Amino acid sequence: MNQRPRRNRLNPAIRGMIRESQVNPANLVWPAFVQEGKNLRSPIASMPGISRLSIDQLVADCQRAFDLGVPAVALFPALDESLKNSEGKESLNPNGLLQRAVKELKKTIPGMLVITDVALDPYSSDGHDGLVQDGKILNDETLPLLAGMAVAQAEAGADVVAPSDMMDGRIDAIRWALDEAGFEDVLICSYCAKYASAFYGPFRDALDSAPKEGDKKTYQMDPANAREAIREVMLDEEEGADWILIKPGLPYLDIIRLTREHTALPVAAYHVSGEYAMLKAAAEKGWLDYDSCLIESLLSMRRAGADMIFTYGAIDAASILHR
Repeated sequence: MNQRPRRNRLNPAIRGMIRESQVNPANLVWPAFVQEGKNLRSPIASMPGISRLSIDQLVADCQRAFDLGVPAVALFPALDESLKNSEGKESLNPNGLLQRAVKELKKTIPGMLVITDVALDPYSSDGHDGLVQDGKILNDETLPLLAGMAVAQAEAGADVVAPSDMMDGRIDAIRWALDEAGFEDVLICSYCAKYASAFYGPFRDALDSAPKEGDKKTYQMDPANAREAIREVMLDEEEGADWILIKPGLPYLDIIRLTREHTALPVAAYHVSGEYAMLKAAAEKGWLDYDSCLIESLLSMRRAGADMIFTYGAIDAASILHR
């Protein structure tokens, strides 16, 4: 035989030299849940190893992540029900939980990239990403609220605002609002193709943000559709997105690849709560090795075309990669 592919697998040196895709801590974003209080860690039962953190504990864990080479954190606030209303007004509070967390992080770890979520659901008494009227999620009426939220987060010091709401036209509205407020350098990471997935359950446990009525299928994408994702990508790129995010990750590797082929913008993938929880649960049963499967899962998203990966296993992965 004059063709022996195994020659390229003979030893670690050869395999390393020709490796097509790699996972590095620099490719990772750690999503974190912040709560009120001091010195508090509230474990999330459906996400083993993940807790809602008070700001002081958040800063401590972010410092550990940053020291391991993880350059960014994505923040999600867990609010008391008393602060929620139909318009999500707490999102604009300059002294609100999220804004205080951003300020403390930028003061303590100025080199860490802080990414903030733009959507109504953490602040809404309805649990939806947009305004609700007679059971209908209103699109155009929601846009000024999202734009105001993005500006409030930028004022607190956010480096990147990340609209996860899936309202039509929100990237354009947010870009105009940021620019008019003097935040031309704040990036927009658009949850461009966010599917109406069953893999978000543990996340909703973490924030208690499930819809009070109905579901999110009129604004999040149908899991059966791929071509529709490209339409979303093209629109968000035209409206001014700086990064494109695909969510979830593993069940949508084809969408990550398709997106990579249709845009020159950086592409992010979100290794969501349900994907993380599956690895943890199977590992606890002794059915698989968590460390190896975590790295393989992240590698598959890099191989599909993701420049960066949002993953609850970011600190774990960075620790594994440093061994």
